[in-house]
Formats: sequence, structure tokens, C-alpha cells
Amino acid sequence: MVAPAFDLSGLVLRYEPFPIGLARPIMDDDRYRALLDAYPPLELFEYLPKVGHKYALSEKYNPTRYRRWIEDHSVWRDFHRWIKSDEFVWGVLDLLKARHIDLGFKRLSRVGRLERNLKNFVRGTWWKAPPKLSARFEFSMLPADGGCVTPHTDNPDKIVTLVVSMVRPGEWDPAYGGGTEVNRHEKPELSFNRMNHKAHFEDMETLEVYEFEPNQCVLFVKTFNSWHCVRPMRGPKGVMRRTLTINIETSH
Repeated sequence: MVAPAFDLSGLVLRYEPFPIGLARPIMDDDRYRALLDAYPPLELFEYLPKVGHKYALSEKYNPTRYRRWIEDHSVWRDFHRWIKSDEFVWGVLDLLKARHIDLGFKRLSRVGRLERNLKNFVRGTWWKAPPKLSARFEFSMLPADGGCVTPHTDNPDKIVTLVVSMVRPGEWDPAYGGGTEVNRHEKPELSFNRMNHKAHFEDMETLEVYEFEPNQCVLFVKTFNSWHCVRPMRGPKGVMRRTLTINIETSH
């Protein structure tokens, strides 16, 4: 099970058109409050117009500021260490497997991995080595006045995404919007999107919306048709939709 930082045991999934679901609450109140109290300020973030109207702080976007913020705040330092652990990665994959979603990855010890790589090298098939799994997370913000994430399916190297809401009880008005949408492309011939081409909001049929609420996680699996988005919001200036976006992905 995914512990001690998250409790995803209450995850409720839908399986069509791709696996996606919601778990809540995922943390005890004290831990959640501590993470919120140490959430980084907007001036550290990088603006990302290519994905909508969004700000991010991560290993990829303003990485020096990202690393410094984590190192300077013990609650995030501990969280970062846990996200980078095999416990987290395989905990999520095992949880999905128990819900009939087997992503085909096999966990090996360090010795087992070395033995497998040595056999591939001796056979001359080193290039067949399966990809490695790793995890990372970013701090994300969307302005309540027009913030959005363009419809997309995620990059091919992503395996699982977890979107954790970072908002205090009563802080967010549902009338602003901000929910994570499960989409289906209106044109069947464009539903296949392995390479993550972007689409327009008007191209998407809305199948379900996971509203933006405190202490919850929206989890989904990358597939050829895992279309999702956050439509442009209708809130006041100065209010931000804050999240943690956690990705489990492959690398070689």
C-alpha cells in the first residue's frame, strides 16, 4: 500500500475510456496543513503558455529554485525523498494491479537488475533492456481568472499521473470551475493520440468532472486516448488553483 505519505486505498476508478479515479482523503489533516503552509510562492514559478494558462515549479521548470525550496523546507524534503523511492513507485503500480490494471512492469532487486543487464550484454541484446521507472513531482498553479490546461493525453514516457489538490477547506468556490475533466474526442479518427498532440476544448466531449476539492488525488493511467483537461476558469484575480502533479515515467 502507498504509505506513509498517502493513503490511496479508497481509490475509486472508472475504466472507460481510460483508467482514472479519485481518492480522498489521502493525508491526515496535520500533514496536509504542513504541506500547504510550505507551498512555494508564485514568484518562483515559470509560466507555461504552451500547455494552457499555467505556472509550474519543478525539476524541469526553474529547477534551481525548485531544489532550493525543497532543501529549505523539511516537510517537502521528506516528501520528495518518498516520491523518489521504490516504495512509492511500486506501491502505486501494485495498487493498480490489484484493481485489474497490470502495466506489465516487473520489480527487480538491484542484484537482479544487474544480472539481467549482464545477460543482455553477453547475448549482445543490451539494447533490449526494459526502461527504468522513476517518479517526480511539480508544483502547479492555475489562475482562477482564466487558468486552464489544454486537452491532451500526456507524453509517451509517462505511465501514471497523480494530481493532488492543494487547497484549504472553504478556500475554493466550486463556481470558479477548476475540475479535472475526463474527455473523449468528438472525432473518432483523432481519438488515438499516443504522441500527445494538443486539441481544442470545443473538440472534447465531457464524460466526467472531478471537482477541485481539498485533500484529494485524481489518478490516471497514460493511454493512447487518455484525453483530459481543465477548462478555462471563471474566478477572481489573485486566486490560484494549487496542485502537486506527480508523474511515474520511464527512462533508459
